[in-house]
Amino acid sequence: MIHKIPIENILFLDIETVPQIDSWNNLDSTTQYLWDKKTKNQRKEEVEASDFYEQRAGIMAEFGMIICISIGMIDNNTGKLKIKTFSGEERNLLISFCELFNSPRLNNIILCAHNGKEFDFPYIARRLLIHGIQPPVPFQMFGKKPWEIPHIDTMELWKFGDWKNYISLELLAHVFGIPTPKDDIDGSMVADIYYKDGDIDRIIHYCEKDVLTLANVFRRMRQEDLLKRLD
Repeated sequence: MIHKIPIENILFLDIETVPQIDSWNNLDSTTQYLWDKKTKNQRKEEVEASDFYEQRAGIMAEFGMIICISIGMIDNNTGKLKIKTFSGEERNLLISFCELFNSPRLNNIILCAHNGKEFDFPYIARRLLIHGIQPPVPFQMFGKKPWEIPHIDTMELWKFGDWKNYISLELLAHVFGIPTPKDDIDGSMVADIYYKDGDIDRIIHYCEKDVLTLANVFRRMRQEDLLKRLD
């Protein structure tokens, strides 16, 4: 079935996120209380709320924020993957990202991400609402039947209905013989690189490599040759 999807209609996507506030001690008391309450059942008894904040706040849209969104689409002239990244202050990057969907070319767009249905797509939509921005049509799911939602999730494709299974993009790339996107940093390092090093360019480079890897995992799932990035 996935072989029938025109690849030029697919927007490959990856986001990088960090905690909204750099450290637990800089949070206001209300946020600390709500974080403690929300995560109490997720933490092991010996793990304090403050430590868990450093580990997990970035992946929860209520306590985290998006620092970059990288997208990739096939360039019709070259057949290569054209990658673009939105970064900067979160509200501004989200507005710029949403402006994409005003293009007639994106009327029939399908979003693709690894674990996108559990993470990237809802995270983006939640952060848009928090900033008072209407989510673009591809992120609006209410009232739609499952087959009407224009989302592809490579992790879901790999599951083949086995909902217990989880596989990272890095491992999926390895089993398909695709160069790893984690040859410099991985997701656990992003917050430190952002807050301590201030090196957003390094994070963007990492995010863009994930997009290329994602697109090539999808290609391998269709028994197609690997894509190259359009420079």
